[in-house]
Amino acid sequence: MAKGRITVAEEYCKSCGLCVDACPKKVLRISDHLNVKGYRPVEQYREGCIGCALCAMTCPDAVIEVFRENA
Repeated sequence: MAKGRITVAEEYCKSCGLCVDACPKKVLRISDHLNVKGYRPVEQYREGCIGCALCAMTCPDAVIEVFRENA
């Protein structure tokens, strides 16, 4: 099974939550801290990402980058 992880360009995330809803493994959440624009960026808060990239595909601002490695 593939193992994945994401990075988020936090300064551009607007906390819309579309990626959180799209994640089939529910490993994303809106964080508690604020970015420079006053939004709470998304974060991967636990293991279990499979690298499917649904989060990145649904992000309207293209702030998510997905990394995937085959295990």
